[in-house]
Amino acid sequence: MNTDTEYLTQEKYDELKEELNFLTTVRRKEIAESLEYARSLGDLSENAEYAEARDLQAATEERIRRLQGILASAQILKVKKKGDIVTLGSTVTICKQGETETHEYHIVGSEETNMLERKLSHLSPLGEAMMGKKKGDEFTFETPSGRQKYKIVSVS
Repeated sequence: MNTDTEYLTQEKYDELKEELNFLTTVRRKEIAESLEYARSLGDLSENAEYAEARDLQAATEERIRRLQGILASAQILKVKKKGDIVTLGSTVTICKQGETETHEYHIVGSEETNMLERKLSHLSPLGEAMMGKKKGDEFTFETPSGRQKYKIVSVS
């Protein structure tokens, strides 16, 4: 897989596109108005409102550039039929060796990673270790506490 490509679901792509649209239309205008007001207050060298507005402008422009880069290199993940090999878009259930408790993860691109929602990046150590495996396969990966061994319980 190409590491320069951002793999996104259609939902995430639309969400990022909407954020970009908001930043380039609404947010830029709000910042410009804040800068204009701050300039009207006088001496810019000691004007905290002006400095704050400039910082906000810089952060917003950086986010706009980041979003443009992500969207330009985005590849939309196709909803795949149930498969038996772990790929982007798979839902994988794993079990740590010696334990009975299972853990389920949805394998996603790095922009969609969210551990609260059990969305795991395919580039993370665990995600990378699972890629290409199938039900019943065992795999290991490095953690801060050493090598961990897991088994793929199911792939959907």
